[in-house]
Amino acid sequence: MATLKDITRRLKSIKNIQKITKSMKMVAAAKYSRAERDLKPARVYGVGALALYEKAEIKAAEDKKKHLLIGVSSDRGLCGAIHTSVAKNIKSQISTLTNAGKEVMVIGVGDKLRGLLQRTHSANFLLSFKEVGRKPPTFGDASIIALELLNSGYEFDEGSVIYNRFRSVISYKTDEKPIYSLETVSGAESISIYDDIDADVLRNYQEFTLANIIFYSLKESTTSEQSARMTAMDNASKNASEMIDKLTLTFNRTRQAVITKELIEIISGAAALN
Repeated sequence: MATLKDITRRLKSIKNIQKITKSMKMVAAAKYSRAERDLKPARVYGVGALALYEKAEIKAAEDKKKHLLIGVSSDRGLCGAIHTSVAKNIKSQISTLTNAGKEVMVIGVGDKLRGLLQRTHSANFLLSFKEVGRKPPTFGDASIIALELLNSGYEFDEGSVIYNRFRSVISYKTDEKPIYSLETVSGAESISIYDDIDADVLRNYQEFTLANIIFYSLKESTTSEQSARMTAMDNASKNASEMIDKLTLTFNRTRQAVITKELIEIISGAAALN
């Protein structure tokens, strides 16, 4: 049976943890408010970037073998299964595409994603980016990722950006957006209907579209992460309150038992003297 000193020490520890979780919830709530505000204009980039792909019905040929997956997470945890869901999706796609005879390479945005995939799929990693999630993502961050990909020398045929799409404060969904190489876009049958598109214009558009999709994915992922962290810290604070209530009850019962025991000893001693 735990002593009063042990229970007091544990109560103090849980109360300190509760203070931390409440503070983290407040910080996450402030960051979430800003992230949600920034997400609305960013969604225009995500929708507009894919307009040409949808209108021209761009698809990679069946004989194309090189597939690229870009997973978007961050460097920070304590936000539920936000990173695990992206990692599971990537693992599933790697397995499916590999069985179909395709070469799959992965770009990890965020240290958490690299940590989840490094042990089992280290051979599939092409690039990995850290220092993600500390500050709100900007278009400059997305441009750096896109530029590193284009300068890596890896010529993929098609791919997808996998991220968490924000739905509500308590809900998000792991989603993906398609990306294509310049060769795939220029080789599409319907691209010929655009008379004014030459090779330079198409190259610029493809590079800009890649950066746009990554920027949109970063914004969606950041908003989902902050809302998930806010929910996780709220649940942690509630669990701490329940533990404090139970430990307080245990403390009071233990103290009462100690007092009763001491009274019995005093009464028994007095009776023995008489």
